[in-house]
Amino acid sequence: MTDSNSVDATLRALLADVLGLGEARAAALTDDSGLFGELPEFDSMAVATVLTEMEDRLGIIIDDDEVDGEIFETYGNLLAFSLRKATD
Repeated sequence: MTDSNSVDATLRALLADVLGLGEARAAALTDDSGLFGELPEFDSMAVATVLTEMEDRLGIIIDDDEVDGEIFETYGNLLAFSLRKATD
């Protein structure tokens, strides 16, 4: 999956499902929207689930050494990481 619109839509659906945000809140996320530490639903337990779902839904493999806190700071960071992985 390399189309940026498809990756964005998949990532938004994933966050809506995993975090229970609902479609409207997920659709309203901007590049600057804070995630970890900003959304109460996005806690340390959710991180592992989000990563697993990203692998499943985007058809990517995420190595432990690729994951750092910066990825989860904003939606834009998470999307950029997802796009990088999807085009590898």
